[in-house]
Amino acid sequence: MFRIEYSRDSLKTLLHMPVDRARLVRSKIERLALDPFAANNNVKRLKGIEAFRLRVGDWRVVYEVDRQAIVIVVIRIGPRGSIYED
Repeated sequence: MFRIEYSRDSLKTLLHMPVDRARLVRSKIERLALDPFAANNNVKRLKGIEAFRLRVGDWRVVYEVDRQAIVIVVIRIGPRGSIYED
């Protein structure tokens, strides 16, 4: 099972979103700990960077996986339209 770590930005976003939405996003992220690459989790590999995207309704979670350390690092959480900007 993978351990989950959150970036400062992702924690900040979780704290400022509505409680019910934050609860749903966290539960989906926790399911990633079992298999961060499972297709039935609405997961896709992102192009251009070594990261993945988890879809949770209209929200997206961008994360990286360190297989050696058995860690999932949640980089960003945000609405669908703006999550990929930067």
